[in-house]
Amino acid sequence: MNPGKEIRLNHIFARDQRAVVVAMDHGLPGMMPLEGLKQPGRLMERIAAGGADAILTTPGIVARFAHQLGSLGLIVRLDGAITMLGGGSGEMRLIASVEDALKMGADAVAVMGYCGTEDESSSLETLGKVAIECRRLGVPLLAEMLPLGYGANPSLTQLVQAARIGAEMGADIIKLPYVGPAEAYREVIETCFVPVLVLGGSAKAEDEMLMQVEDAVGIGAAGVAIGRNVWSREDATAMTRAITRIVHSE
Repeated sequence: MNPGKEIRLNHIFARDQRAVVVAMDHGLPGMMPLEGLKQPGRLMERIAAGGADAILTTPGIVARFAHQLGSLGLIVRLDGAITMLGGGSGEMRLIASVEDALKMGADAVAVMGYCGTEDESSSLETLGKVAIECRRLGVPLLAEMLPLGYGANPSLTQLVQAARIGAEMGADIIKLPYVGPAEAYREVIETCFVPVLVLGGSAKAEDEMLMQVEDAVGIGAAGVAIGRNVWSREDATAMTRAITRIVHSE
């Protein structure tokens, strides 16, 4: 492995090779309500206090709140150009480069990977090109693989395929929805040859969310990348701490 990439991955994954990433990129497409994401700097402090390893966020948040990152690892989203104001449909396009992210101090970058949608071809083309640039510069790439698109309910088979496609395209980390039961989801983990982080998705009851994290980590997921189910809570620090205890348990 490129030593630069290895060092940067160590800023995201703890010594146990697991990671708790809090996603803070929901303002980019104009998702509402923002709730606990209204004050990004304050949220960073809260999730750091809860033991999170890294955040996934946008160029604008990094530019304004870099001084509040502390020891959190930084994953910068490179794609966007679709908003809820326009119906949330259309082609995702790059809004920043890998080099731009490096100048921001990023430890990794993230792009979407749509499969089974009208824009599948352009999405995977972008993913492949970013992967090559990441390899050249020694930067880890997180691919958020969404079979059938945002808000869909993919089958286990489709999740297995999407995770493997992301790995084959050159991603170093796959961010993917979780579908139980856990033993069935194990196929996703075993078929994908790079670490899988389970995303949180829509708002869930706290007990349900924590059980999902426990199930996913228990069958080999490398951790989680959760947004709304952290920052929509009244106490984001407590929720982050609860997730961290599960992910990094002995």
